[in-house]
Amino acid sequence: MSDTTVTAAAGPGAPPRAASSEGRRMFAFLCMVFGMFMAILDIQIVSASLSEIQAGLAASSDEISWVQTSYLIAEVVMIPLSGFLSRALSTRWLFAASAVGFTVMSFMCATATSINEMIVYRALQGFLGGGMIPTVFAAAYSIFPREKQSVVAPLIGLVATLAPTIGPTIGGYLTDLFSWHWLFLVNIIPGIFVVVTTVTLVDFDEPDLALLDRFDWWGLLFMAGFLGSLEFVLEEGPTNDWFEDHWIVLFTVLCGVSAVAFFARVFMAREPVVDLRAFANRNFAVGSAFSFVVGIGLYGLTYLYPLYLAQVRGYSALMIGETMFVSGLAMFLCAPIAGRLMGKVDPRAMIAFGFAAFALGTWQVTGLTADWDFWELLVPQILRGVGIMMAMIPINNISLGTLPPDQLKNASGLFNLMRNLGGAVGLALINTVLNDRWDLHLARLHENVQWANAAAVERLQAMTQALAAMGSDAGAVALKLMSAQVRVQAQVMAFSDVFLVLTVLFSALFFAAPLLSRPRHKVEGGH
Repeated sequence: MSDTTVTAAAGPGAPPRAASSEGRRMFAFLCMVFGMFMAILDIQIVSASLSEIQAGLAASSDEISWVQTSYLIAEVVMIPLSGFLSRALSTRWLFAASAVGFTVMSFMCATATSINEMIVYRALQGFLGGGMIPTVFAAAYSIFPREKQSVVAPLIGLVATLAPTIGPTIGGYLTDLFSWHWLFLVNIIPGIFVVVTTVTLVDFDEPDLALLDRFDWWGLLFMAGFLGSLEFVLEEGPTNDWFEDHWIVLFTVLCGVSAVAFFARVFMAREPVVDLRAFANRNFAVGSAFSFVVGIGLYGLTYLYPLYLAQVRGYSALMIGETMFVSGLAMFLCAPIAGRLMGKVDPRAMIAFGFAAFALGTWQVTGLTADWDFWELLVPQILRGVGIMMAMIPINNISLGTLPPDQLKNASGLFNLMRNLGGAVGLALINTVLNDRWDLHLARLHENVQWANAAAVERLQAMTQALAAMGSDAGAVALKLMSAQVRVQAQVMAFSDVFLVLTVLFSALFFAAPLLSRPRHKVEGGH
C-alpha cells in the first residue's frame, strides 16, 4: 500500500501520518548515507597508516600497496553490478547485505595476521561494501520529491567528496591514539547500526527475484576481467615502468579482451549485467565525463598533498591529517550554500565556477617550494574544497536528476564508476608525470651542480666548514647533504609540474561546462 493510499484512508488524521512516514523515510535514508560514508572513507583511511600496517604484518614495500589496491579493484567491479542487484533484491536487502558483508570483513581485516590475509579481506570488504555507494545515489533521486532535492543532493555530494578527503585525517588520529587495527574496528558498531536500521526502516521498493533467473554470469565475468584488470594496470603501472613489466602487459591484454567481450555481451544479453542506455542521455553522458575528471581532482590531490608533506616536509600521519582537514572543512561549509544556489542559479554556471576555483587552487601551488607547510597550503586547499562542492552537486543533479526512474539504479552505478575510474586514471597520470619530471629535473640540476659551477663549489665549501667539527668526514657528509638537497629540489619541481597539468585540465573544463543542457524539469520521486 502506498503512502498516498494510507493518507487518503486515514481521514482527518492523514497529514500527521504522512509527515511521520516522510520523517521515517528521511531517517532511513540518512542511515544509508552513513553506510555509504563508511564505504567511501575506507578507501583512504589506510593511506596515512600504511607503514604501521606494513610493520604489523611484516609485509614488503611492494606488498603493502595492495591493502588499497585490492579494495579498489573489488569495489570497482561491484559498483556497476549494484544496479542489477538492487532491482532484483530491492534497495533494502541489497544495502543490508552490503552493510553486513562490509562490517564482517572490517572485523576480519582487524584480525589479519599476514599480508595475504589482509589483501583477501580488503578485497571482500571493497566488493561487499561497494554496493552501498550507488544504491544511495539512486535512492536520493527516486524516492524524494523535487522540493527535497536542495537538501538531499548536497548531502550525498558532501559525503562522496568529504569521506575520501578526511580519510587520512581520521586514519592518522586512530593510528596515533590506538593502533592500525582501529582503522577497521571503528566500522563495527556503526555497521551493525546501519544493518538494523536498513532492515527495519527501508521500504522504498520491492524485489524482482525473477531477474536472478536471467542473471548474465558471462557478463559479470567479462566485466570483472575488464574493470579489475584496468584498475590493476592503472594502480601498478607507474611504479613498475608500465609495459616494461610482464604483469602489466598480461593484464593489459586481459583488459582489452575482456572489454571487447563485455561490450559485446551488453548488447547481446537478454538482461545485461549493466545497462548502458543511460549514456544516450546527453546530460548523463557529459555529466559522467565531468564526474570522471572530478575523481581525478578528488583522489589525485588527496594523494598529492600527503605525499609532499611526508616526503618533503617529513610530516607524521597525524600532522598530515591535521593539514588535510582544511579541505574537508571547506567542503562541509560549502555544501549547504551549493544546495541553496542549485535552485536559483544556472547549474552550468555553478559547475564552471567550481572548475575555475579548483584550477586557481592548483595554479597557486605551482609556486611550491620545499618550505611550504600548513599556511602556504591553506588557500589552495580551501579553493579545492569549495571548487569540488560547487561542481559536484550540480553535476550529480543534472546527470541523475532528469533520468526516468527505471534507469536510475543502473545509471547510478555507472555514474559512481566513472568517478572512481577518474581517480584511478588520475593517480596513474600523476605518478607517471611525477616520476618522469623528477628524473628530468634531477638530470638538469646535476648538469648545473658540478665542479665548474662556482656557486655550487662555494656552497659545498660552506657546508664543509659548518661540519668541520666532524673531522675528516666533513667533506663526504657535506657532499651527501648537498646531493640530498638537489634530489628534494628536483622532487619539488616535479610536484609543481603536476599541479600545472591539473591547472590546465580544470581550466579546460571551465570552458566545457556549456556542453551540458540546462534541465527543464526534474524527476519527482517519493510520491
